[in-house]
Amino acid sequence: MWKGCFRYDVTTSEIKVITGKMKFLSQVNEGQITDHLANSEGNTLHEWDPEELLFCLASSKKAKSELIPVASVPDGAILVIINVTPVEYGHVYLVPCTSNRLYQHLDARSVEIVIRMAAEIHNQSFRVFYDSCRADRSDVYFQAFYFPDPLPVEFRPVGTFFNGGRRGLRMCSVVDYPVKTISFQTTCNLKIMAVAISEICSHLEEKNVKYNLMISDSGKKIFLFLQRSVAASHAISAWECGGYFLFRNRYEFDEVTEDAMLKRLSSFSLDDNYFEAVKQLCCSIACKFDIRSQNSSVDV
Repeated sequence: MWKGCFRYDVTTSEIKVITGKMKFLSQVNEGQITDHLANSEGNTLHEWDPEELLFCLASSKKAKSELIPVASVPDGAILVIINVTPVEYGHVYLVPCTSNRLYQHLDARSVEIVIRMAAEIHNQSFRVFYDSCRADRSDVYFQAFYFPDPLPVEFRPVGTFFNGGRRGLRMCSVVDYPVKTISFQTTCNLKIMAVAISEICSHLEEKNVKYNLMISDSGKKIFLFLQRSVAASHAISAWECGGYFLFRNRYEFDEVTEDAMLKRLSSFSLDDNYFEAVKQLCCSIACKFDIRSQNSSVDV
């Protein structure tokens, strides 16, 4: 374990496919602070020592990623902070920063920075997650790590309800999945997708609709998981929504069934009526960008 920073070697954790059509994944890790039933102290971003050196990824094309004092973080950068209780290999916090301050709200700039980071890493195993349902909503941060294989949600069939437009944004509902999910995909314009996602999420927060995000396919695809309103301490994480479950208890790991996980995910999912309303909202926002594109252009 690198320089003794980690509390355990996550690469030795046992992972299995849960029997069933969904092919859910489960991991047993007795060193993890949390399991799939509890809110995670171990996956909460705490205050850090300002004297520590942090890895900073700057968004400028001329800037290089480097170790710098936190006091000199440039505008439009991402702090990359190691998680000492990782869920999977390479587990880090991604913290968008501006003018030496953290973002207080999920906006288009913070989403775009993280999408572009995923695009630059250009590794199909790399995924980024965001939870709106967490208890500590004082600052915006993402979590990222590597999965050797696609998550179960990525294998599910989809039904397209908005395709292309002038900005090349495609939106689909994931079919036959226990959590109501929308996938967003672009082949050309990451910025437009970031702006659309941030605007959609802003509307969801105004309506008190809980959601999670998962960025995959080197930043070209984003999954929006929609949860009903629950206390933050009872919400499920973005990777659980994607079909990846953590267990601290060997017995629970051995006895887990697909039916139990389907029931768990379904109990948090947004209902059908609200889901249709969210799809209409997504179409409305996407169409608005199409209208704008007739009179102006947005750089990729």
